[in-house]
Amino acid sequence: MKQKIAAAFIMGFISTGLISFIIISTNAGFSENFLSKWYRSWMTAFTIIVPTILFFGPKVKRFVDYLFPKK
Repeated sequence: MKQKIAAAFIMGFISTGLISFIIISTNAGFSENFLSKWYRSWMTAFTIIVPTILFFGPKVKRFVDYLFPKK
């Protein structure tokens, strides 16, 4: 279980950081307060996505296993 939680935190950290950076820089540009906007957006996304990964991760894995059964 520790590994799943660690993986969710790492995946969430990387994906939300990258996506929020791209979206904020595309929509707002690199303004004077870019870093504060980006950090706030990143932390909001991160707090939402980690529980989402932990909840949906096992369901997605079961579904993928169903789609691609081991022979």
